[in-house]
Amino acid sequence: MRFILLVIIIIHGLIHILGFVKAFNLAQVNQLTQSISKPLGLIWLFVVTLFILTAVFYFLGKDWWWIIGSASIIISQIVIVFSWNDAKYGTIVNLILLVPLVIAYANYQPTSYKNVFKAEVEKGLKRFSTQALFAEEDIKHLPIPIQKYLIYTGSLGKEKPQNIKVICTGGIKPKPESDFLDFNSIQYDFFDKPTRAFYIESQMYGLPFDGIHLYVGSSATMQIKIASLFQIVDAKGPEMNKGETVTMFNDMCIFAPASIISENIEWETIDSLTVKARFSNQGNTITAILYFNEKGELINFSSNDRYESADGKVFKNYEWTTPIKNYKNFHGRKSASYGEAVWHKPDGEFCYGKFNIIDIEYNCREYK
Repeated sequence: MRFILLVIIIIHGLIHILGFVKAFNLAQVNQLTQSISKPLGLIWLFVVTLFILTAVFYFLGKDWWWIIGSASIIISQIVIVFSWNDAKYGTIVNLILLVPLVIAYANYQPTSYKNVFKAEVEKGLKRFSTQALFAEEDIKHLPIPIQKYLIYTGSLGKEKPQNIKVICTGGIKPKPESDFLDFNSIQYDFFDKPTRAFYIESQMYGLPFDGIHLYVGSSATMQIKIASLFQIVDAKGPEMNKGETVTMFNDMCIFAPASIISENIEWETIDSLTVKARFSNQGNTITAILYFNEKGELINFSSNDRYESADGKVFKNYEWTTPIKNYKNFHGRKSASYGEAVWHKPDGEFCYGKFNIIDIEYNCREYK
């Protein structure tokens, strides 16, 4: 979709050069039968420049590309009006381009999910302080499977993680019968004051949507908008608070194992490859079971304290698991690079999320 929009912007912009050519009699332009003055011809050429600049800034991912794009459409429509009989169909293209411009404008506002996400992350980053190195004596009191996991992931001898940044791609399913929708996500987790900020972008039926999960203090929210304009999910309440406490702990176990050395966690050994954890944070307490293999890798995480909700109003409690695999090195630490999110419903398993971990950064100091 991004490539298609880029092509439309470029082609629509280049077509305006015909008005310049017509005005200065540089070539025969049969498509334009009405005369065009030279001053107006220069404006046609100016529109070409504006659309090319719009394409460049859009390609570069500049959040403010819509400003140049809006000027392009406005001036384009003005020259179209002056040559209405010949150029009126260009109005259709301008209207098509208006849609992504409105969406980009909405994303640019301080209240957009992207900017709310950024603001929350920057609050956490301001708390950054130098961390002590993680040592062997820090893990001696832990269950053996946890000790092996921490050693396997290369956590010892490195700074304790105060925060992480995780970039993912993958697929999500709104319903069991749905197809997977491709998505991109970015998240920051903070461990000094357990905080999780998760931002996701995807498309459904050709329309873009974005969502934000925030777990701050004792409260959690999940919000989703279509085209950055129309909110379709606004979930909050005690079920969300408890459920996102599970997600926070899941992130700690998978992405930042050294963060699970905490007085807020109680451990119970089940067997040589399985442990049970009880994690508490500001009034929310959850339990989870962690499964390991002989190599010391965490391979699955299970909790009965998370809730499924399609609309943010009705919550249903099912077992939730996150099988993970394909461990890779991320900036000197090992972590699974692939995972799934699975609901275990009475009528069978529902894998609603597949996650490919692109990068994990530790102890970030600035938003980027």
